[in-house]
Amino acid sequence: MSNAPVRRTWNPFPELSDFFDSIGGFRPTLGNNIIRVEDEVADGRYIVRAEMPGLDPDNDINVSVNDGRLEISAERTDKKSDNGHSEFTYGSYRRSVTLPRGAKDDDIDASYAKGILTVSIGLGDTESSAKKIEVKKAD
Repeated sequence: MSNAPVRRTWNPFPELSDFFDSIGGFRPTLGNNIIRVEDEVADGRYIVRAEMPGLDPDNDINVSVNDGRLEISAERTDKKSDNGHSEFTYGSYRRSVTLPRGAKDDDIDASYAKGILTVSIGLGDTESSAKKIEVKKAD
């Protein structure tokens, strides 16, 4: 089990959820269309958990990998009727996570239970391949 931190690339436009979390308390004004995630490296796997309550994993959730990024998206539609009154909610959700070096895009499992999507991705060689280059004197 590795306790090494996961490397992330710097993004000049952080996720809105991270921005609003950092200034505290403004998140509810955006509604519920933000996917909150946590990630870790454990037992040679990169694990991402996404909070996505009330969704049907067969119809509402899409998970894909594209150019070293894990893409999670979902669409929710909900209609409630009670005594002649009806109300509906809908929204689309999307979150993208940069995969760590060595992530194997052919070794991915995803499961959904109790409102949490868990995606587990196998990791290969993550050791640095630094190499010293000899500088030759030109004539």
